[in-house]
Amino acid sequence: MCGIIGYLGPRPPLEVLLEGLKRLEYRGYDSAGIGVFHGQEVVIKRCEGKIRTLEKLLEGMRVSGKVGIGHTRWATHGEPNERNAHPHKSGRVSVVHNGIIENYLSLKEELKGRGRVFHSDTDSEVIAHLIDEGLKNGLEVEEAVRRALERLQGSYAILVLVDGLTDLLIGARKESPLLLGLGEGEYFLCSDAPAIIQWTRDFIFLEDEEIAVIRPEGFRIFDLKGRNKEKRAIRVDWSPTMAEKGGYKHFMLKEIHEQPHVLIDTLRGRINEEEGRVRFEDFPFSDEELERFQRVVLVACGTSWHAGLIGERWLESLAGIEAKAEIGSEFRFRDLLGDERTLLIAISQSGETADTLQAVREGKKKGFRTLGICNVLGSSLTREVEGTLFTRAGPEISVASTKAFLAQLGVLFLLALYLGQKRRRLTEERVRSFIFELRRLPHLMEEVLRKDGFFQELAKDYYNYTNFLYLGRGISYPVALEGALKLKEISYVHAEGYPGGEMKHGPIALIDEKMPSVVIAPRDHTYEKMLGNIKEIKSRKGKVIALLNQEDPQVQSQVDVTIRVPFTSWLLSPFVTVLPLQLFAYYVADFKGTDVDQPRNLAKSVTVE
Repeated sequence: MCGIIGYLGPRPPLEVLLEGLKRLEYRGYDSAGIGVFHGQEVVIKRCEGKIRTLEKLLEGMRVSGKVGIGHTRWATHGEPNERNAHPHKSGRVSVVHNGIIENYLSLKEELKGRGRVFHSDTDSEVIAHLIDEGLKNGLEVEEAVRRALERLQGSYAILVLVDGLTDLLIGARKESPLLLGLGEGEYFLCSDAPAIIQWTRDFIFLEDEEIAVIRPEGFRIFDLKGRNKEKRAIRVDWSPTMAEKGGYKHFMLKEIHEQPHVLIDTLRGRINEEEGRVRFEDFPFSDEELERFQRVVLVACGTSWHAGLIGERWLESLAGIEAKAEIGSEFRFRDLLGDERTLLIAISQSGETADTLQAVREGKKKGFRTLGICNVLGSSLTREVEGTLFTRAGPEISVASTKAFLAQLGVLFLLALYLGQKRRRLTEERVRSFIFELRRLPHLMEEVLRKDGFFQELAKDYYNYTNFLYLGRGISYPVALEGALKLKEISYVHAEGYPGGEMKHGPIALIDEKMPSVVIAPRDHTYEKMLGNIKEIKSRKGKVIALLNQEDPQVQSQVDVTIRVPFTSWLLSPFVTVLPLQLFAYYVADFKGTDVDQPRNLAKSVTVE
């Protein structure tokens, strides 16, 4: 996820771009840059780090133009440094880009074969080359942009400036947001409303494969087939703070609702349904090395550990390899057994979790091979391990992790499929069937999230309870742990997650009418056992909130509340069963009036031991 902004109008463009980028910094803070006309050429300034570093770089800079573009980056391809910061320029064309170009490697090789020289490691630079090549082949600028976009596979929101065309700003989008803001004699293009809400409240929301061409006298919007599109502006009455949160009350709620798109980005370019194949960019181990691994250890802390617990079940079921999820802070103090035939997978949203990093170091001393699953390029974890699979969740602002957890699940499931196919445990047909289900998941997740109001009402009924028990079996046990953790983190309500089979070994003593139990019971091989748990709770006058993925009138007549989620195969059920637990925790905390995004005593990255 990155933030982009473009401006055409009478205001000093540097001031508009810098102020807009500051308001977009929650979308990316690895690096930043601007491109502004001075005379007939676009002058580019960019740097590694936050917007304040760019601001210092621009002190005293003078420009004559009235058009400019800016970018704040959350890296997905290429290290976060000045070389990979945007804008990227090729010939006359300067581009900023938010999204992921799936086929950039093949396009890059094709362009290099025609003598094009690349100056970054990003996927974005190919866009500038394609447009510039079109211009050199005699195309008008609008046609050059359109033809370049036809070549791209993946997602994009782009802004384009062309040397010599000092009164022209072009934007286009596909599966990444782009808004056109309309002012008095001025125009703005941006990723999100907060960048420009102080100057205009009138927006045109561009749709997929639409291109906006803006000049001082007006704008034109057309699609990739060249057909003009009539669009009406919408007035948005958000405050700047609400705009930054996309209209949601808290970042956590916004990030919960971003999860379907996050999963799409995590899967993008890594699955091929036609071939029944999973692939990873820059995977660090050969097929022969993968065959030699006898054991996988997943180390993580907190929510990432819960993702690891689910991942261990996938690795065992799909890859046929022994797997064990370990808490980083405990693992590092063990007398570790294993050697180079052990693969240690470290999972961390930030890549800076101290206990996880130390666990990796201890594993390396024993000769373990190492792999990271991380959301942040260039983080400490990525430098400690032999290779990293990036989750592509974008910046997560709320301390309580939601979309990063979901993205970790996406990568772990793909990894299990990948190892399964490489170790010849899965046929192409079986991989193809799972890819088909994965593609459906974002739509099923949207179904759950559309019931947002139901979870708000449920929380209103239960937010005064002081203790909760969360129960699950098999792959739903880690989901129970995660649901309980979310409630504890943000609402300060005591909650415990337990395996259903362990209830009789202690927790059942707590059951009474004041102790609600959240029972996660998707229809799988543990379902009948979970029904037994429900009966045990109800016989002791306990309240039961049952999470099901199929109609079951018998169960629904026994419990106090039923939460229905769409049916999936049991292996994929966590992608949908965790969503109600996130929303329930959020609304309980909101009703209790806690600081949802920054709960007391917690930090986003635990960088101390």
